[in-house]
Amino acid sequence: MGYRVAVVGATGNVGRQMLNILAEREFPVTEVIALASRRSVGREVSFGDKNLAIKALQDFDFTGTDFALFSAGGSISEKYAPIAAKAGCIVIDNSSHFRMDPDVPLIVPEVNPEAAAGYTKKNIIANPNCSTAQLVLLLKPLHDAAKIKRVIVSTYQSVSGGGNEAMEELFNQTKGIYVHDEPTPSQFTKQIAFNVIPHIDVFLDDKYTKEEWKMVVETKKIVDPTIKMSATCVRVPVFVGHAESVNIEFELPLSADQAREILRDAPGVLVVDDPEENAYVTPVECVGDDATFVSRIRDDATVDNGINLWCVSDNLRKGAALNTVQIAELIVDRFLKKAA
Repeated sequence: MGYRVAVVGATGNVGRQMLNILAEREFPVTEVIALASRRSVGREVSFGDKNLAIKALQDFDFTGTDFALFSAGGSISEKYAPIAAKAGCIVIDNSSHFRMDPDVPLIVPEVNPEAAAGYTKKNIIANPNCSTAQLVLLLKPLHDAAKIKRVIVSTYQSVSGGGNEAMEELFNQTKGIYVHDEPTPSQFTKQIAFNVIPHIDVFLDDKYTKEEWKMVVETKKIVDPTIKMSATCVRVPVFVGHAESVNIEFELPLSADQAREILRDAPGVLVVDDPEENAYVTPVECVGDDATFVSRIRDDATVDNGINLWCVSDNLRKGAALNTVQIAELIVDRFLKKAA
């Protein structure tokens, strides 16, 4: 059985990846519709060995469409996702708009697939923040083994998380510095080339940023609301690939060696950890890969039951497009096949 799938935001970084991954994973489609704003009509995007003409989201009737994969920003999702859902389309949304809605499941298929059953309440499923998605892949199996008490995470997030314009700004600033042009921030609050910026999204009243808040509340919703967590999110001059330094304190004893073995068996995780051979993974090395890589797993001597680790993932794939397609696969396998 095939499905009619619409990709909303098909001209963006994540939208194009969604189309690529749908083709790569041979998702059962009868038709794929590429949707974007009216100003993109006339453009084409690739889907496998085909080119798809962009259609205007504003004019599209979702009736008869089985899935709508949204990656066009929160305001677009707020307006059009309920329209698609009301038309009988299952919406999988990559924006932050619906993530904390109690009637919308927030899903990472390897972590909490059972929560997907709640999609019938609104016909909408939320995809977590890119930095959250890679983190919970690690936390869930470790939590099951020794119950996590506290997490401290510092992120090193690539500019692709800010979209095409952010990537262009890094490129242009880097190029300009070599010819003595003064960097002019536009997408970022500070110069991003040859710099790091401890500021992603807006600052909140408690002095944390919204990106940091998202990581905390989304992790609690996906894994366990009792976990105590603090995050510092930093933008770095890397085009694609997010990295995270993670400190975890457990209620029960768990050594670094035990954690390493648990993570070797965790779905979606690949352990590359041999310091003597410089075996660890950097953002450049994870681009285009579906796995979340874990390295530098070591005991934390400052607490009784603690470890430190390093993880990297392609934020456009597992952090966004891949997870979205995996959610659609989960819905097909658990719910739609049975109804067919």
